[in-house]
Amino acid sequence: MSTPTPTPTRTAVAPLTTADAEALVVAATAAAGAAGVAVSVTVLDAGGHPLAFRRDDRAVLISGETSTRKAFTALQLDAPTADLVDAVQPGGPFHTLPTALDRPLLFIAGGLPVHRDGRLVGAIGVGGGAPAQDHGFAESALGVLA
Repeated sequence: MSTPTPTPTRTAVAPLTTADAEALVVAATAAAGAAGVAVSVTVLDAGGHPLAFRRDDRAVLISGETSTRKAFTALQLDAPTADLVDAVQPGGPFHTLPTALDRPLLFIAGGLPVHRDGRLVGAIGVGGGAPAQDHGFAESALGVLA
């Protein structure tokens, strides 16, 4: 008879709060504003629930929906959406990836997972600029949580 392996203890990780989410939105919006770009920003918690959202009507019409899709994609796959672009090309591993979401996944740079103590606690999505710009705005925003 073998001895059962003890279950490792897990340290509690503080969830992403509304205050955190609002700080991310402000930081991403400020970074975009400094570059002269109007963006919409969405922040989700680890369960995919919106914690903070800012829509800018000066950005492209679908920027709000785009920012939300980017955040959902980053959260579901726990990866920056910029890293997933090649994976969804025809013949790529995610080309026919099913989703439980009521909206399709969007693989365009600008969505980033948010981690705390190595654990996934949420995601941020930015839409309105060029993909590389949106990625940079989201990345710079993460600095407020450090």
